[in-house]
Amino acid sequence: MALTPSIPEALRWLHQATSDLQAAHNDIRHCCPNWVLFKVHQALEKALVAAVLCRGEAFEGHGGLMGVAQRLEAEEPELRGLVLDLQWLCDRGMDAKATQYPSYHPFPTTPSEAFPSVDEEAVLKQAQKVLMTLKNQVSRK
Repeated sequence: MALTPSIPEALRWLHQATSDLQAAHNDIRHCCPNWVLFKVHQALEKALVAAVLCRGEAFEGHGGLMGVAQRLEAEEPELRGLVLDLQWLCDRGMDAKATQYPSYHPFPTTPSEAFPSVDEEAVLKQAQKVLMTLKNQVSRK
């Protein structure tokens, strides 16, 4: 289904991004950091879609989160630092695949075991910062 590039559609995506981040928050300290990281990824992916849609552009999604963030940051000076903020999260394990599939880890490790030392609260704080940056960008349009 094609997305209609518009402010109302961007706001709809931001609403779901906020919900996804709340779901990640609900999982902290429940022995499942992989789900926290996955839900953060989902939230920020949706927030990036919103930032593209509010520019009146169709969302292509090429290059994954980092590719979209790099393009947005290059075209929107207010988003300076977005790529670094996302990279910080990626360095801690934020990913759509490695958080879910055993094949992304050496045998016999599973995703539920792969992120034992992640600071979930720091990840959520950083994700909230990125989400607010993107919300502010949409609200300026």
